Amino acid sequence: MRFLYTVFALSCLALLVCGIVEQRRHDKNLARITHRVLVNGIRGKSSITRLCAGALRGGGLVTVAKTTGTAARFIHPDAREEPVHRKFNIANVVEQIAIVRRAAGYDPDVLVMECMAVAPPLQEINQTKLIRSDIGVLCNVREDHLAEMGPTLDDVARSLCRSMPVGGVCVTAERERLPILQEEADKRNCRLIAVDPEDVTDQELAAFDWITFKENVAIALKVAELLDIDRAAAMEGMWAAPPDPGVLRVDRYAAGGKRLHFANVFAANDPESTVMNIEHLLDHGAIGRPLHIVINCRPDRIERNGQMGALIPRLQPDRVLLIGEPTRSALTAIPSSWRPRVVDLGGRRSAPELLDALVAGIDGQASLAAIGNIHGQGEVLLAQLETLERL
Repeated sequence: MRFLYTVFALSCLALLVCGIVEQRRHDKNLARITHRVLVNGIRGKSSITRLCAGALRGGGLVTVAKTTGTAARFIHPDAREEPVHRKFNIANVVEQIAIVRRAAGYDPDVLVMECMAVAPPLQEINQTKLIRSDIGVLCNVREDHLAEMGPTLDDVARSLCRSMPVGGVCVTAERERLPILQEEADKRNCRLIAVDPEDVTDQELAAFDWITFKENVAIALKVAELLDIDRAAAMEGMWAAPPDPGVLRVDRYAAGGKRLHFANVFAANDPESTVMNIEHLLDHGAIGRPLHIVINCRPDRIERNGQMGALIPRLQPDRVLLIGEPTRSALTAIPSSWRPRVVDLGGRRSAPELLDALVAGIDGQASLAAIGNIHGQGEVLLAQLETLERL
């Protein structure tokens, strides 16, 4: 028994020593990076990470970035990027150690990292142990991850604030819960800067060849300003930055003599972001009416499916297509007066079957917006659309 206790104690001591050595090595790598920017929030983190990196490259700073969203990417100083490989395809905050080590090899001026932690304690560890940013971004507070950070939006706001740099600066576009962010920033001796989206002109926004929002651009401009980069150089860098694979965009296809304007809104999978994105597309003429909404359902996102169904009266579509499973979770949330417009394509359907049903309800030309979550039947539909002729 004493032997086993000794082996256990020695094993614990060895793990402790290894942990100390690893932390010291990580600290040395962090010290090789002059500035570190940590991007947190609910929606738009990947796009903001890319915009910040682009703005800083535009100003001549050696910048490395890493995104986590739709497809995790390591972005080199010359804007080349490659996927972040994960064991068993499982994301873990510990991967940030390897990212920092790799980034330090460039001796960069700046590392821009998207926060990949959801649980509040992990968000704090991500900041205090793994990244230690001097500039933080808290882009917005939206209704998502309530199980981990909720149950209320005020709770979500406080949870996100755990990534604020103590004694540093935090940039935000959040307005509704700005007092909570300010209260939390004061606790951390962190200077909170709230940006105004209207400082970004329509002409500056129109110069992007992908769809982004003034809030995101305003945040990146402020981060660039904090690092002494002028606006013109920052905008040039952002315009040249490659977009995230999950970026909001509209593709135009021809199918069976019909014209489709298809908006992939899967990445905005909380209710308010979904509505905001579709309204943005409508307001700017990227899509129009008649409008058809595709809701992709997942068995592990029952609550989210219902939230998407409940949005239908706000979106005012001409037709609603339910795909994935269980579609009933979305159908029951759609008011009865709207159900005659619903086409239920639940279950595992073939790609041609999904596309045929989608096209069958279109008379000449229509816009389609896909919402919910991309995985499963959503990916099947997108792959099938890529086989069509582009307009």
